[in-house]
Amino acid sequence: MAMTGQDRAVVPAVAVEGITKHFPGVLANDDISLTFNPGEIHVLLGENGAGKSTLIAILAGMQQPDAGRIRLAEKTVRLTSPRESLAHGIGTVFQHVLLVPSLTVIENLMLGGPWRRRLDRASALARFGELSRILAVSLDPDALVGRLSLGEQQQVEIIRALWQGGRVLILDEPTSMLTPAGVRELGQVMRRLRDQGVAIIFITHKLKEAYEFGDRISVLRLGRTVGEITKARLAAMSEQQATDEVIHLMFGPSATGQTVDAETMAHEGQRRRRATAVDRGQSPFLTVHGLSTTAQPGESALRDVTFEVWPGEILGIAGVDGNGQKQLAEALAGQRPAASGVVALRNTQITHLNVAARRRLGLRYITDERVGEGIVATHSLATNLVLKEIGRAPFWWRGITRWDNIHAHAREKIATHDIRTPSEHTPIGRLSGGNIQKALLARELSTQTGVVIFNKPTYGLDLHNIRTARAAILRGAKAGLATILISTELDELVELCDRIGVMYQGRLSGIVENVEGAEIQIGLMMTGAAAA
Repeated sequence: MAMTGQDRAVVPAVAVEGITKHFPGVLANDDISLTFNPGEIHVLLGENGAGKSTLIAILAGMQQPDAGRIRLAEKTVRLTSPRESLAHGIGTVFQHVLLVPSLTVIENLMLGGPWRRRLDRASALARFGELSRILAVSLDPDALVGRLSLGEQQQVEIIRALWQGGRVLILDEPTSMLTPAGVRELGQVMRRLRDQGVAIIFITHKLKEAYEFGDRISVLRLGRTVGEITKARLAAMSEQQATDEVIHLMFGPSATGQTVDAETMAHEGQRRRRATAVDRGQSPFLTVHGLSTTAQPGESALRDVTFEVWPGEILGIAGVDGNGQKQLAEALAGQRPAASGVVALRNTQITHLNVAARRRLGLRYITDERVGEGIVATHSLATNLVLKEIGRAPFWWRGITRWDNIHAHAREKIATHDIRTPSEHTPIGRLSGGNIQKALLARELSTQTGVVIFNKPTYGLDLHNIRTARAAILRGAKAGLATILISTELDELVELCDRIGVMYQGRLSGIVENVEGAEIQIGLMMTGAAAA
């Protein structure tokens, strides 16, 4: 798109020119050229595998390009390490908090200083106060980071990124674990920094946030820059117009999400209506009564959790991360022992059964830790699709592995679930996050499934794969599955769930019907201000 005279007059804070990066079998960045201007929030969009993460890693000094150059204030630089990137004024806040929880705020901020110099707490506190005033945040410098909320930890991460006088701030999916209030606070912080002249690169998969916070939007697809919505055009667009153009750029002229059925597309963005399959006259499929666990160091124990889920129902579980959601999922799946309470499927008590026994009874769990827990990254896609069936027919017979059956099964799952992979022999760790999630869905959802627990099933996915995962959840409920959906995305819960419960400090503080105004009550419960 043609740039205005005003745009040309701006000297970019950072520019990438012809950036190209290869990995084995993958062209991650293909001749990418972008400018990021001071005093501007520049949103970077693209589906998984589009090249965003690689480009950010290059700017953060974690990867080196095979070709192309980086220019800072019109001077060519080489960023050979994260330390060098920070020294040049580029600060990056990644999806996952990288702070040390056992250290205080100010101790975290002083980490990584020059080893030759004595630590100067007074100077550090002065810099902390200066940045806190700029960001308009109130943090105790002597508070242990592990005791802060995720929103507060993110504020510390932003201060750390700006600690050495940052001119460029990169925010990688920064709202993925925040409450609605936390998202609003982050928006205010970004605008304050923009008004101070900082160039902000904002990576998100949420088009609503791109429109609300962005001054300019660039879109990557298959490693290339495919389009931009300039500042002037974006300001003149409605949210729907901007969304339509972004989807067109991200997925091409036929961007209708072909693997997502029409019913799901029509439903998207609306509040879920109670499924006709939910009949309170029948027995609940899953019953949980008084479930408690023993806390491990640094986590919340479950305390007296009670609820029921009926066939065809989607029960949402909201809450700020760290309030017991993962502990609940693992206790239900059999990965974490119960200290007290009862878990039952239909009329069968499963409280002390192991994972395999619960699986045989129809309970499935899809973890939020896809790579660390859900798969064995170095093994093939075919092997990962039968990981939980090891030793069982038809894939094993008298201790003998039947590879023909395993590979045929994998090819069928690849076709049915649209898993994008060179072949069933490809190590699953080489696939994108969206395709790994498709593989997990293919492995866990079958005709033997009766109840399924999803833990943040769309976390870190692009728009297309979010739609695909949500479609699978809705299809399962329509087929009669009793579903528990744990998510930090309130919009997702409102769109998909019949009822929504909230975890707070290890307790289920209440369950509300998904009706107009439910978001207000849920938000209050997420902060501990109210209970249903």
